[in-house]
Amino acid sequence: MNKIAYIFPGQGSQYIGMGKDFYDNFRESRDVFDEASSILGIDMKELIFKQNDRLNITEFTQIALVTTCIAQASVVRNMGFIPDVCAGLSLGEYPALITSGVMSFQDALRVVRKRGIYMDSALPQGISSMAAVIGLSGDDVLRVCNDTNGIVTVANYNCPGQVVISGENQAVDEASKRLKDIGAKRIIKLNVSGAFHSPMLKEAGEKLLDTLESISVNRPTIPYVSNVTAEYVYDNKDIKELLCQQVYSSVKWQQSIENIINEGVNIFIEIGPGKTLSSFVKKINPTCIVLNVDKIEDLDKLQEVMHA
Repeated sequence: MNKIAYIFPGQGSQYIGMGKDFYDNFRESRDVFDEASSILGIDMKELIFKQNDRLNITEFTQIALVTTCIAQASVVRNMGFIPDVCAGLSLGEYPALITSGVMSFQDALRVVRKRGIYMDSALPQGISSMAAVIGLSGDDVLRVCNDTNGIVTVANYNCPGQVVISGENQAVDEASKRLKDIGAKRIIKLNVSGAFHSPMLKEAGEKLLDTLESISVNRPTIPYVSNVTAEYVYDNKDIKELLCQQVYSSVKWQQSIENIINEGVNIFIEIGPGKTLSSFVKKINPTCIVLNVDKIEDLDKLQEVMHA
């Protein structure tokens, strides 16, 4: 018996024109983009489909990605491929929450808009950074971070051999040198505006918790997996606190996927721009069936594999 996980990408996967073919071809997708425009008072077609400089600003990136992911997920669900569990990387946790019935689309968009603003304002430009570390275990990377002066920590456990560190520029640079010394194959500085998923964002997380107090969160109708704990969430009592912590805590993506596989899931459908999460899942467990839905032609492959 096949079990399906929907997985949703995070910030950095966005591109101009994402989801436009879904908007043009599916009524349910069009409704999602139009509803987002109405909720936020922002022309989402202008923001996402037309060349502009705003799409890469966190405040706008996050609402654009959530909207696109939900517009595409609505089509996949209508095709009859219903998930047994949902998960998302960082920001991707929000489309997972919507799909799981935890939050309404309207509430999630409003929370995500505030989340982006809080994250941007918490990090003055130029004082912090992130870097991907290739070729070392998460334990080795964490040990070096803990032994480095200043703020630097593991931001993401992506997959075997790929860990992201985050923190103050000097501490990230110092940790990077030491990681090279102990055998890192490569250290890649990331093109981001600051140290996401680090203690430098604790204030942003706490502000987000204040915003979440006015939002209803429901018991999941489909379980989802928390970035903070990598565990299945079946009730709603800790969700707001977990979303607050998620802003400044490590994203345990590899651990999340391993736990999903342990629950018998063998099909992963990445919904949203890019194929980054698909590549992570394949590295975590090459035996899983991994599909991605970014363009409408991907739906043909989805149909073909699911009906094989």
